[in-house]
Amino acid sequence: MSHPISEVAKDRLPHWKRFDADWYLARYPEIGEWMREEGYDDLHAFYLNVGQRYGHSPNRYFDELWYRDFYDDVRRDLIQEKWRSGFEHYCEEGYKNHSAHWLFDENEYLRRYPELNSHSLAKEGFLNGYDHYLSKGESEGFVGHRFFDERVCAELSLRFPEYFNGHNGLFSAWLVLPQHIADAGRVSWYFDPVWYLERYPEVRKEIEEGNYSSALHHYLTNKTPRQFDPQAFFSEEHYATAHPDIAGSLDMGAFRNGYEHFVHFGAYEGRSPHADVPLKEYLELPAVQRDVRNKIYTSGFSHWVASHSHPEKKNDWMSAPRIDEYQSRRLFEAEAEALLPVIAHKPLDFSVSGVPELSVIVIVHNHIALTMQALASLRANYAGAMQLIIIDSGSHDQTTRLPELVKGAHIVRYPYNIGYLEGCNHALKDVRAPFVLYLNNDVRLYPDAILHALRRLRSEADIGAVGGKLIRTNMKLQEAGSVIWRNGMTYGYRREDDSTIPEVSFRRDVDYCSAAFLMVRAPLLRELGGYDERYRPAYFEDTDLCVRIEKAGMRIVYDPSVVVEHLEFGSSGSGGSHTLIQMNWRKFSRIHQEFLRHQQPQHISNAVRARERRSDKKHILFIEDRIPLRRLGSGYVRSNDIVREMVRLGYQVSVFPMLPREQSMFDLLSDFPDTVELLEGHDLSTFSEFIQERAGYYDVIWVGRTHNMARLLPILNAVSRYLPANGSILDTEVIATPRTLEKIKVLDLEKPDRTFDEMLREELESAYYSQQIVTVTESDASLVRHAGYENVSVLGHEMRVHPTAAPFEERKNILFLGALHDVDAPNYDSLKWFVDEVLPYLDNLLPPDVRFTIAGFVHPSVDISVFARHPRVDAVGAVKDLSQLFNQHRVFVAPTRFAGGLPFKVQEAAAYGLPMVVTTLLQKQVNWEDGRELLAVSAADPEGFASAVARVYQNGEVWQLLRNEALEAIKRDCSPERFRQDLSNILQNCIV
Repeated sequence: MSHPISEVAKDRLPHWKRFDADWYLARYPEIGEWMREEGYDDLHAFYLNVGQRYGHSPNRYFDELWYRDFYDDVRRDLIQEKWRSGFEHYCEEGYKNHSAHWLFDENEYLRRYPELNSHSLAKEGFLNGYDHYLSKGESEGFVGHRFFDERVCAELSLRFPEYFNGHNGLFSAWLVLPQHIADAGRVSWYFDPVWYLERYPEVRKEIEEGNYSSALHHYLTNKTPRQFDPQAFFSEEHYATAHPDIAGSLDMGAFRNGYEHFVHFGAYEGRSPHADVPLKEYLELPAVQRDVRNKIYTSGFSHWVASHSHPEKKNDWMSAPRIDEYQSRRLFEAEAEALLPVIAHKPLDFSVSGVPELSVIVIVHNHIALTMQALASLRANYAGAMQLIIIDSGSHDQTTRLPELVKGAHIVRYPYNIGYLEGCNHALKDVRAPFVLYLNNDVRLYPDAILHALRRLRSEADIGAVGGKLIRTNMKLQEAGSVIWRNGMTYGYRREDDSTIPEVSFRRDVDYCSAAFLMVRAPLLRELGGYDERYRPAYFEDTDLCVRIEKAGMRIVYDPSVVVEHLEFGSSGSGGSHTLIQMNWRKFSRIHQEFLRHQQPQHISNAVRARERRSDKKHILFIEDRIPLRRLGSGYVRSNDIVREMVRLGYQVSVFPMLPREQSMFDLLSDFPDTVELLEGHDLSTFSEFIQERAGYYDVIWVGRTHNMARLLPILNAVSRYLPANGSILDTEVIATPRTLEKIKVLDLEKPDRTFDEMLREELESAYYSQQIVTVTESDASLVRHAGYENVSVLGHEMRVHPTAAPFEERKNILFLGALHDVDAPNYDSLKWFVDEVLPYLDNLLPPDVRFTIAGFVHPSVDISVFARHPRVDAVGAVKDLSQLFNQHRVFVAPTRFAGGLPFKVQEAAAYGLPMVVTTLLQKQVNWEDGRELLAVSAADPEGFASAVARVYQNGEVWQLLRNEALEAIKRDCSPERFRQDLSNILQNCIV
């Protein structure tokens, strides 16, 4: 099958394919005399007949000598005179998978941007990734090599603007810079040419002799790469000594030097690059993590280098002081003052007709700027009908002019300071809405705070009040819900911590929330009579109100999506507050003695248990390799379903990841119920300290995957006194031993010395620790029993049918959906088998425009470009909307040759109504009938597999039959009700 890209692109000439006469003469000035001696008057003709045989490059974008030296196959072919030059080889066939220049990596470019598959490149008329980069990618900020960053090169271009004209991109311009300019500054955070030439003066001599064009050229192409350090922050000697595990890889030539390993892997693993660079600690800094997550820097190491490279820009992150709260408070007040003239020109409008949705009570005493900032924030935050009730408690500043600044508000002015408590109770008499918001006048609301609070209050009839996350002006927490201790004192949960930590990012019932922002049902407030006037003038009145709400059988809910910035003590000042607090604390303690004796004793170690109000909820610690996002595929979807069902069953779940993997906050918060505590930032290294801090908190520990139990076992044994006595569950997810043996057979590997029983016992060696063992299939359960364990249950997959609507005739192409976490996994092997052995047969059975789509999560370490280069293949990566993906395709394939457990992807395709062709291995695992719910073919028969795919693809009747039967099988085998009941039984048996 011909490569379609050549047909599309034949009418345009890529930059790397053009002969550049001006550049050629400048690069080889001796050519003029040489041409006269050889009798040439045409420069291009001279290059074709003479120059290319002598190792000349035709343009700045192709390096002939490097290409010959780097690719053994090219050098061999040139010796055999198959080609006249490396450039001729590249133009004919090398462009498909070779790089043309030492500063552009073709394979890495396609890996970095998986959307640039052969089909998409051909569609836009590009021959390869390099063609795309030079024609389009360079100008759009694409990265062609780790050692060239246009954002860094931009600094060099500003220093030498005469060398960087507007006709070429920075990369193109840099390639023809004079050596003294090219080496005058960095073009990436991974290499420092100035330091390099000072450290290695012999390199400058080699450049002067014409052996290299620049310091970077020398570093990336010299013959002894392990003898040179790239910059002051990396040492080859230190890296090899500190990480002896990479020695074998270096000796075998898997990496050019230690730095290549570090740049690709070590920098992300936190390995030490230099004795003076504490990279692991640096990577833990929130500011560094945010910058890397937001793609400002490619890694924590490049962040370190950038922050330490320039004296004028150096930022010592390791000892950076916290934001000074005195200064942040002054800034908050200054911003309020700056806003005041704007509002004076255009007053705020709180006019409302009819019954308002919400009544807002604000008590003010002077501080007009703070008040107007709070009211402006309130008005901007919610466009709905709000009744604003302002009690002016004896102000004597410009607060008296509030009626000029706020239209439609109900303003009551008192000639004396009646205090916060009395002011709120007076205002309650005028409330007309079903909900009341107590709001301080020294706050700023974050987006949609009102909307989120209203939705939460309306969501369940027994919610009496909703509070939010209060952040002080220095961005530290004031409270994330509050605790009432047994002695009556209170604690704002995680006060002083970062406001984004996982512990404060999930919804829960609490003892109370501060009335700086407290939304309450109006009828309930009236029934309770508002604030208890025994607490006049203020303090503990909101604590008391929340306790009385709870005594009335209603709940106080902390919602982290309700975020409020608070100038603590901004409107009242802190003078005299301590005395009032002490006096009212004693009142509160006397009034609520019966309530308080059931509270936790005052100690920070009790904060985790005290942070939730509903003591009847059981707590589960769910442990997985990673936070189980659905987009990760594999067993993570099932784990995600388990967590969701645990929540539906009434459990409070904390999810603990074993591996230190950075995951997007957006994915985390959108992929789970908002009551789940996602302990992102933790990993195996922190587990011992974590579980000791939460002694007695968890009723059940659910460990996903057998290898995690093996990793945890030494820790669990050491800290067993902190763990639930009968609440340990091992979810094997899949028994790997049969898969291992199948892989050995399929890949023709050397057979292990151990028998099947020995391997099985070894795999389940740590299972004895668990009170319950859970498997995905009955087949796996029988293996567990065979290994000697009878305490085993089966929990399969949860699936609902949602067939996509497109009819057979409107669909096109073949789909593979599965996560690619590493190259040794079954999915990678199945794709390689399908692309290499099945697709060639399909070339003779299906039209050339039928595409093969590879979709699903791809780990950065997996090179999917090896598949994407095939002319039929489209690699689209992770897809958010699976329904659209399944609706477009006609056939699903699961060409798995070794696997264990229950094939989720087969059931998922069936649930979407997409007929499938699978290997007999998967057909047996799912226990469906060949020719009824699916078509099954042996993995040893690629031609038969291709024939089955073509049969389903071309026969509408077969397609419809398979679709209907598979949908019925999902209803039968994957019922959500059955899944929930099985899970409930497992948990109840364990807790009892």
